[in-house]
Amino acid sequence: MSTPNFDQLLEAGCHFGHMKRKWNPAMAPYIFMERNGIHIIDLYKTQAKLEDAANVLRNFAKSGKKVLFVATKKQAKEILAEKAQSVGMPYVIERWPGGMLTNFPTIRKAVKKMASIDKMAKDGTFDNLSKREKLQITRQRAKLEKNLGSIADLNRLPSALFVVDVAKEHIAVAEANRLGIPVFAIVDTNSNPNDVDYVIPANDDASKSIELILSTVCDAINEGLAERKVEKADEKASAENGETPAPRREGSRRRVSRHAETAEAPAEEEAVAAVEAPEAEAAE
Repeated sequence: MSTPNFDQLLEAGCHFGHMKRKWNPAMAPYIFMERNGIHIIDLYKTQAKLEDAANVLRNFAKSGKKVLFVATKKQAKEILAEKAQSVGMPYVIERWPGGMLTNFPTIRKAVKKMASIDKMAKDGTFDNLSKREKLQITRQRAKLEKNLGSIADLNRLPSALFVVDVAKEHIAVAEANRLGIPVFAIVDTNSNPNDVDYVIPANDDASKSIELILSTVCDAINEGLAERKVEKADEKASAENGETPAPRREGSRRRVSRHAETAEAPAEEEAVAAVEAPEAEAAE
């Protein structure tokens, strides 16, 4: 995993914040200076924070955890969808359905409804319906696909949330905080970083900035997934060969200790005999 250097972050425009009058005072530690009424973000801090977040996300992916990506703003939608699909992670790019995390069972029911409509189409039940019913079900399926199609594979609550704009996705962040789900986010100078566990201070409006950060994060997740694949292959190979490394080592240690004990016993007897012999001679 290669974290973008200072020049790459500068070229992508990650340093541009919002106008001074729109700033959030909590972002002061991440602001380098103000120029022409616009805050400039400290890119050295961006680089360090991005590296930390990427390492944590890599470990999440390595342990098989799911990360939900969220971005409903126009300039981030397509980029986020492409990057999330490349690593096989769920994402939300349309309107955030309220209660998606806090009322997850209901959302799962809607996803199951979508699956049941697909099943109807496959087994021929759909063809027996009237024209009007077909039209209603088709529209319902299209609506569900638009809003929930990207999270169809999400069978349980995600282990983490990655948000592009904290101010716009405040409902998603609030739900994650309520459930104790860690939040990773690109945070601009007009947003509150206190609700975010892993802050990446950067421009969340420029598409180049968003793409660079998402690419770095997704590369880290890919590395984690690759490591997990290798570990699983090793485990499978060892299982096929009938290897059980841990118990064997313990058994060998026990055997060694037993041999040592049996070897020590005669040695101790000899030492005692050697000590007692001169005493016996002296007594004689």
